[in-house]
Order: sequence, then C-alpha cells, then structure tokens
Amino acid sequence: MELKVTTLEGKDAGSVQLSDAIFGLDPRKDLIQRCVNWQLAKRQAGTHKTKGRAEIARTGKKMYKQKGTGGARHGSARVPQFRGGGRAFGPVVRSHAFDLPKKVRALALKHALSAKAKDGSLVLLDSAALDAAKTKTLVGHFSGLGLSNALIIDGAELNAGFATAARNIPNIDVLPIQGINVYDILRRQKLVLTKAAVDALEARFK
Repeated sequence: MELKVTTLEGKDAGSVQLSDAIFGLDPRKDLIQRCVNWQLAKRQAGTHKTKGRAEIARTGKKMYKQKGTGGARHGSARVPQFRGGGRAFGPVVRSHAFDLPKKVRALALKHALSAKAKDGSLVLLDSAALDAAKTKTLVGHFSGLGLSNALIIDGAELNAGFATAARNIPNIDVLPIQGINVYDILRRQKLVLTKAAVDALEARFK
C-alpha cells in the first residue's frame, strides 16, 4: 500500500510504499487482545499482601480446655475466625506475568499496525526533528497536522529538541522504534511513523 509522507510543517514530502505483510493484514482482535493482556499483566505490581495465621504476633496456646465450657472448641487465637487473626487464602506478593510466544507478539504488533492503517489513523512524517525545544512551536505543528492524541515513533535515536518539546503536551507520546508496542499503539487515536521508523520496522520483519 502507498501512503503520502508529510513534513512537520504540513508540506508534501512524497510517498512511501508500505509492506502489505506489515500494514496490509486483516486485523485479528484475538491476537491483539492476547498481547495487550500480556503487557498489562507483566507491568502489574503484585505487591498486595495480607498476613496469614503464621505471621500474626499472637500466642498459639490453646485458649481454654477442650470440654466442659459449653462453647465451641478452639485452639490458637491466630486463626481466621477471630478478630485480629490471620486471613485465610489472602493475596501474597507475586508476579502476575505469564509467557507469550515471540511469534505471537510479533504477529500482534503487525495486526495493530494494520488496524491503524485500515482505520486511516496512520500518519507518515518525513522526520521528527526540531532545532529548538519549543513546546509552543510543536503544538502549532501538531495542530496543523490534526494531531491531538497520538503516538509518535521515530528511529533508533530520538531528536532531543523534539522529545523535550513533546513531553509537555498531554496525550502525545514519543518513543524510539525499540519501544514500539501494541498497547501504546491502541491507546492513542493516531499513530505517527517517521521514514526511519518505517525502514526499521521493515528490516525487523524481513
């Protein structure tokens, strides 16, 4: 598929032929969902914790004799039945991450890119570079391009001026090509790729 390339100023900069194997697939929601779930589970903290009966600072001595009291039979005061006792089957510190095959992750990324291309939400930039790190200047450029909620992917190295100016703008994310991921692509309305990013993606999936 062929897509027009524009500059930050909104001028025409030719066109680029995109690979159908990366940008021309029929998006599969199941693959994309699997990858998003994998990403979110992997970053979950898992630091929630309650104390079990073994961790409660309370005596384990039998509370009263077994028979003859007319009450229920009890032993330790640390059991979950009592106020201040340990919690049964409570959450413990753990990792929520699970494995997802590399080929599934790669395919999900292709389908996420194809979904943006199919929706008409893919924008190609000649380059993402600013001489001076001026947020006001960059906001003007984005306004001209119709970008208010976007993920911008550049090459291996980000332009320092562009990255610094963009980090103050809400709903705008800037990542190098190494950081491209399915979740960030989907959470923004527009996906903006530079020529360097397109070349890197095609080299990666060759």
